[in-house]
Amino acid sequence: MSFKRTDRISEEIKKELSSVIRDLKDPRIPMMTSVVNVNVTNDLSYAKAYISIMGTDEEKKDAIKALSQAAGFVRREIGGRIKLRCVPEFSFELDTSIEYGAHINKLLNDISKD
Repeated sequence: MSFKRTDRISEEIKKELSSVIRDLKDPRIPMMTSVVNVNVTNDLSYAKAYISIMGTDEEKKDAIKALSQAAGFVRREIGGRIKLRCVPEFSFELDTSIEYGAHINKLLNDISKD
């Protein structure tokens, strides 16, 4: 099974991005914030990060806004941690797949009790 270079870079960026987000000192970003996936374009100029946040809808919106405002800082930190010729520009999207999975699991548990 062969992996494309962008897939390997996406995984490495995902690891480092998780670390950078954990180190951010913005109070709008909750501790229960995780990077679910990162998609990098083939020319490595853009990266879309899918972020999962546990909290209310207002907290989620504030956290995505804070991450978007910190995109330049995140790009600089990633550039210092990973040796790339071109460090991608980041955009952050809210990912609700973990919450959806928990909801389905709760529904299945309720059905099995009945």
